[in-house]
Amino acid sequence: MEGLLSLLIFAAFFYLMMRFGCGAHMMHGHHGHSKKPKSDSVFDPVCGMKIGEEEGYGKLHEGVLFRFCSKKCLDEFDERPEKYTSQSISKSLEEHRHDS
Repeated sequence: MEGLLSLLIFAAFFYLMMRFGCGAHMMHGHHGHSKKPKSDSVFDPVCGMKIGEEEGYGKLHEGVLFRFCSKKCLDEFDERPEKYTSQSISKSLEEHRHDS
């Protein structure tokens, strides 16, 4: 009988911790707490459109990840990447100077 009482007490404690304590996020999700704010955005180097970091298409070129709003912009970048990489680098340097 003593083992049953210990099991019921442990089960009640476990339920309360999962429901209201440290395990609450496992049952109910994070409710958006882990999402990045929408202010994290980048610019498409081809058309200049502002897009989210996880949206659109991505292309890794010479160790730098570029984001594109559409397949059309990605294809245009693939045809002549040197045209857009030099513009993107100079644009990001200008933005960095203005932020400092």
